[in-house]
Amino acid sequence: MNVLIIGASRGIGLEFVRQYRQAGARVIATARSDEGLARISALGAKALRVDVAQPASVSGLAWQLDGEKIDVAVYVAGVWADGSAKQPPTQQLFDATMYANVLGAMQALPQVAPLVEEAGGKFAFISSGMGSITEVESSYGWTYRVSKAALNMAVQSARFDYPKAYLMALCPGWVRTDMGGANASISVEESVSAMRKTISNAKKSDAHVFWHHDGSKYTGW
Repeated sequence: MNVLIIGASRGIGLEFVRQYRQAGARVIATARSDEGLARISALGAKALRVDVAQPASVSGLAWQLDGEKIDVAVYVAGVWADGSAKQPPTQQLFDATMYANVLGAMQALPQVAPLVEEAGGKFAFISSGMGSITEVESSYGWTYRVSKAALNMAVQSARFDYPKAYLMALCPGWVRTDMGGANASISVEESVSAMRKTISNAKKSDAHVFWHHDGSKYTGW
């Protein structure tokens, strides 16, 4: 099985690399820093330098993957943005969040999805329950919320153009990572293990796109 992890320098992305490699998959993974590339290589995966926040960098992904067939691709890269609706986001914060969480995914998708189609595979995007419009409870992290809602729409829209692949958005849960913090409810190992099972069990014939990490469906968006 060929697996591609986009944004694998640490946390959830690196754990995807570790678990898929442990399961015997051939893994290609991206990072933007030398340190991240070294961590990927240490797990026996092929490391590619890509910065999803830089359009010129993402545009080079296709030629780096030339000739590949991808059974499972996971777009993990993303950044957190604090703040609430009581204050407008700065342009710098808004741009950084949307570039990493939305534009990077939208640029990677048309480069990677055809390779996933070649294998009849699946392309998952790490989203968040905070991007669910029907389940919103506050404006906490509202720029982040907006970015994940936009990502969900990008995935839902794009699936019509790649019918031989299954595109899905996945909420990893509240995970103990640098982003989630030490008080989060589940470990990165538990989250990734559950998401791998959800990816594996998802049926390409299912029109549903937005999933909890544990395989249950978001009933609203």
